[in-house]
Parts: sequence; C-alpha cells; structure tokens
Amino acid sequence: MLTLKIQQMTIDGAPYVCPECLSEAFTLDGGSFIDAMPVHGNCWQSHSWEDPLITVGDLKRIKEASTGRQRPEDADLFEITIGGAVLAGELYPEVTPEDVKAAVRVYWRRLVKPALRRQRRRAVRAVTQPVKQAARRGVAAAKAGALEAAWTAQTGGYEPDPDYTPEPINPCPACRGEGAHVIESRLHDTTTVRCSVCSGTGEID
Repeated sequence: MLTLKIQQMTIDGAPYVCPECLSEAFTLDGGSFIDAMPVHGNCWQSHSWEDPLITVGDLKRIKEASTGRQRPEDADLFEITIGGAVLAGELYPEVTPEDVKAAVRVYWRRLVKPALRRQRRRAVRAVTQPVKQAARRGVAAAKAGALEAAWTAQTGGYEPDPDYTPEPINPCPACRGEGAHVIESRLHDTTTVRCSVCSGTGEID
C-alpha cells in the first residue's frame, strides 16, 4: 500500500482540494497492487473520497518525480502529466538529518544552554553567598566595635564598680530581696538571721 501526504496540489493550475471542506492538505492512498486502480483521498477533517483520475500507478510516478529535501529550507516538489493534465504540488516534508541537526541546535540554544547558565549561576551563588555573608558580619562587628570605642572615648571612658551588686531578678517577697531579716533581741548577739524562704539568696524561682 502506498500513501503520499500532499501539502498542496494543482491540476492544470487549479487547486485540488477536499471536495467537502476544501482542505489543501490530504493523503492519497493506493490500497491495491494494481496500478490501474483509483486512489482514495483522505483529508485531515476525516473526509474521504475516491479519485477516478489518479491511479496507484500515478502515485508511484509522483513519488519518483518528487525532488526530496536535503536542507531544512527545501520543499519536496513534484510534477507529472496524466492524460494531458499537469499535476504539480508539494509533498508533506519528511524529516531529514539536517532537520534533526537544526532542531538540536534550536533545543540547545533556547532550552539547554539557558538552563545550564542558570544552574551555573546558582552554583556560584551557593559558594560565594556564605563568604559574602561572613564578610558582611565581620564588617558589621568591626563597625560596632569601632562605634563602641569612639563612644567610650568621647564620654571619658568607664571603670567597672567592684562593689556593684546586680539587683535580683525575682526578689523574695519575704525579705524583699535582702536575703536576711533584722530582729531585735536582748538574748542573742546576732540580730540578723538568714531568710528561710529564699535560703539567703534574695531571690525566688
């Protein structure tokens, strides 16, 4: 069985189209081994018809007369004469090695290459970003130290108070954070006793 995909065709210059939808693109199917048998047309809209003018032998002649394609810009053209009528047209382009190469080049240029470029940028950022962040933190720490030193110099410096005792965070309500109670007694020499509530710490949990 021989089938040709017709992109467009004319008979003596007049367009040959699907008789129902007028589609220019269709197939011509020769379902017989006998050259004299007519072919059937089938368009892309599922319309089918029998053509008494074109035979299986004519399909073979069209196939032999087609120019073929060597480059992507080439068209597969044909022209034959049947009973004085000139059939000319263009076959649906078959894929050539050059088409594959062109498709690969387009795929590489538009899809793969940009993806690899984005991946490379992400990898560079993954390496350099921690270094930049560490550098920024170092610069910030240096600036903070410099500001603190400048402030200390402007205020005349400071010395820590050795007698300073920080206030209790949670002062004991019994001793009010003192850690002890003062009592009045004539029997005892010690008039200060440790607070039993906070155990002398001045704080409670």
